[in-house]
Amino acid sequence: MPSEPVVPLSLAAYHALLRAGVYVSGDQVEFLEGFVVPKMTKGPAHERARRKLRRLLEQLISAEYFVDEQGAVTTGDSEPEPDVFVVRGSVDDFSDRHAGPAEVALVVEVADSSLRRDRTLKQRVYARANVPVYWIVNVADRSVEVLTSPSGPAGDPRYGAQATCAAGDEIPVVIDGRELGRIEVSAIFGDG
Repeated sequence: MPSEPVVPLSLAAYHALLRAGVYVSGDQVEFLEGFVVPKMTKGPAHERARRKLRRLLEQLISAEYFVDEQGAVTTGDSEPEPDVFVVRGSVDDFSDRHAGPAEVALVVEVADSSLRRDRTLKQRVYARANVPVYWIVNVADRSVEVLTSPSGPAGDPRYGAQATCAAGDEIPVVIDGRELGRIEVSAIFGDG
């Protein structure tokens, strides 16, 4: 990832840095594929789309799940902090740990300045971890890229299926193989 030689960290070493206070809650970093990576800036359009999407998802999600935002998901080699995600179980199940990929049913990254990273690095992280559904909310194009069929820990982890939904389209919200409803793309961007 970096152009200059650096020493990657293990997830355990990253957690040790957190415990030691080197990084604290609110620091604008996340741990991706062995590196502490600065988070991208979030403009008003990004924040509006994130807030609207969370509310739209909460209207569809049953009590077996909950919708979270900007928290960490612990995978084998990363600890991304997706903008919005749907987790199996209740909030109380995670009082002493972050959700793991087997507990995450849907992950969403809202992308304005982070589009390239979300399509490459974040896609690899989520596909490697077998997160079943990954959405990229593309703020600039006012569209949503829906990625499914993760490869798992392959040599080049990817999602096998991708569809792009734009204004006028509805995105099926599929959780654990069941469609719970649909969200209008325009509603995410405040047009609907």
